[in-house]
Amino acid sequence: MMAKPAIGTGAGFKPIKTQRAFEVVCDQVRQMVADGTLKAGDKLPAERELAVRFQISRNAVREALRSLEMSGIIRNEKGVKGGAFIQAAENEHVAQAMQDFVHLGKVSLDELTEARLGIQAIVVRLACERGTEAHFDRLAEIVEQTRIETDIDARYRCAVEFYQVLAEATGNRIYALFVGALSSILQAFIAGPDYRTLQETLIDSRHRLVNALRERDCDAAVAEMTAHLDRIHTHMQENPAR
Repeated sequence: MMAKPAIGTGAGFKPIKTQRAFEVVCDQVRQMVADGTLKAGDKLPAERELAVRFQISRNAVREALRSLEMSGIIRNEKGVKGGAFIQAAENEHVAQAMQDFVHLGKVSLDELTEARLGIQAIVVRLACERGTEAHFDRLAEIVEQTRIETDIDARYRCAVEFYQVLAEATGNRIYALFVGALSSILQAFIAGPDYRTLQETLIDSRHRLVNALRERDCDAAVAEMTAHLDRIHTHMQENPAR
């Protein structure tokens, strides 16, 4: 049998580029977080010790720590007991990444809203199936707190808690993460002259949603949430953020 000819040099192979030292450090730290060797709250060795262990310069270590901090993997604390600590997962990092995509024009408001509609529909359905009476009682309490609040910022905080409790009722922490991130981003686009009018429909909508959840009527609950989010989206289109 004749051997097949070697593939030509221009057939799609790409040169292998050696990673810079700080990138290798970042990759190793991320891998140790992924496999559980490092956990939230763990303190990394001092900069000098890291340089010795990795056999790289302290400048490369500093660059790695800066990169890890910007990515939300670690937090740097000052003081005698300070240092670089593994950061707990927080919505803010996901929200900031999404917000950057919106501001850079890589993601449109329509895309963001469509994603929220899809995610919230899943969240409501799962909450309806898995939520407890304690979850539904807390949602009802938040609705009542929202009703008596007159300050817009206070009402927003109630909304954030409402969505968070709803997401927690799914029993899936990933949904809680994305719901919190999307809510915080879209808040910046909701302001407008008709916002108070929009709020007038909120309380009744919330009551209908909670009642549907208690009755385990998933279709009605999803329909109520979708109608509310559609009203918000229409409001944002008519009152674009400046």
